[in-house]
Amino acid sequence: MAVYNTDFYYIKKAIDSVLNQDFQDFELIIIDDGSKITHRNALLKYAEKHENKIIYIRHSNRGQSESINRGVLNSVGEFITIIDGDDEYKPHHLNSCLREIIEEDLICSTTETIVDTSDDYYVPDKNDLKKLIHLDETVLFGTLFGRKKVFSSYSFKSGFAADADFYERAQTQFRVKKVDLRTYIYHRNIPNSICATIKKENLINS
Repeated sequence: MAVYNTDFYYIKKAIDSVLNQDFQDFELIIIDDGSKITHRNALLKYAEKHENKIIYIRHSNRGQSESINRGVLNSVGEFITIIDGDDEYKPHHLNSCLREIIEEDLICSTTETIVDTSDDYYVPDKNDLKKLIHLDETVLFGTLFGRKKVFSSYSFKSGFAADADFYERAQTQFRVKKVDLRTYIYHRNIPNSICATIKKENLINS
């Protein structure tokens, strides 16, 4: 989980959704990407409360991709997955992913998406930012779940659609598959996300 000045209200919900999984053999690595002290104190205190499950790492602000890459370097598990600091897992998310990946090296999945309006189901196409596509057609950081060898072979690049770029590069070497799970709860009603900002800019310029 990479976080940067995210309201602790959302981070706690995200953390709790991981801690409450019906699969419990995991470690949660939180990378604090240079959050201000007012944002990190509550997070650090909560991480210490659950130090048997949570590893907290902090560095200067480098962006989501570099933060996730650092988390990968510090992970020891056979499988790796990601959760955004303002999203959530359903209680059976990890178990569901483990069932799907038996014959694969990397999967991504559809989401249960929380929106304000139906327009929020559509995001800029990475190949044409003025074109909108449905979220079900995209690859999202949080739904990536794979063997460590995949994440160790490819790092995330900075910039928009780094998740889709990673997935496309991985499929040149590994067995990948998109599955319909909807066990990842994706909050699209966050107004200042990167995706929302790009979408807004292109609507203004069109």
